[in-house]
Amino acid sequence: MKNVNWGSVEESNFERVVPGGYICIISSVMDEEVKEYLKIEYDIAEGPLKDYYKNLYASKAFWGGSFIRSYKEAALGFFKSFLVALEKSNGNFRADAFNNEPQKLKRLLIGLVLGEEEYKANDGSIKKRLYVAEVRSVDSIRKGDYKVPELKKYQGNTKNETASSSGFHPIDESVEDEELPF
Repeated sequence: MKNVNWGSVEESNFERVVPGGYICIISSVMDEEVKEYLKIEYDIAEGPLKDYYKNLYASKAFWGGSFIRSYKEAALGFFKSFLVALEKSNGNFRADAFNNEPQKLKRLLIGLVLGEEEYKANDGSIKKRLYVAEVRSVDSIRKGDYKVPELKKYQGNTKNETASSSGFHPIDESVEDEELPF
C-alpha cells in the first residue's frame, strides 16, 4: 500500500438511496424495438441525493438508476399510465399527443417510488437492490401520496435454480451401469 498521511485525509460517507419516493429526471431512453420496451435511465432531480446516479457513474462507471416500460399490446395501459404521470409532472408534455419518439422523454421529470428486493448474487449470497415499484406524478411524491412497498424477500428454488451450485444436476445413483445405453 502506498504511504498516505491519514491525518490530512477527511472522512467521507457514502450516501445510499433508500426505498422511498423521489422526484427524478429521465436522463436516457433506449428503445428495444424487437422486444417492444423502453429502457429508461433516470437520476434524482431534487433533494439531498440530487445527481446521485451521475455522481455514482463518475466515481464507479456504473449507472444504477434504470427501469423498463413495455409497449407490447398487453402492456399498453401500463405504458399510458407512465405517459400520464409524465404529463402531470411536465407542463409541456401531453400523453395523448405522444408521437412514439422516445428521445422526447429525455429531461422530463417523473415521480418514482423505489422499493427494495433481495436477489441471489453470482457468488450465491443474498443481496438487496432497488427497483422502481411505481411511477407517479411529481406532485404525488411532494405530497407524500404514495406507499413504499415492503422488502421483497428472496424466495429461492425457482425454476432456474434446480441445478446444484456447481451447474451440474445430481446423478441418479439408482441406475445400474448395465442399464446405460453407452
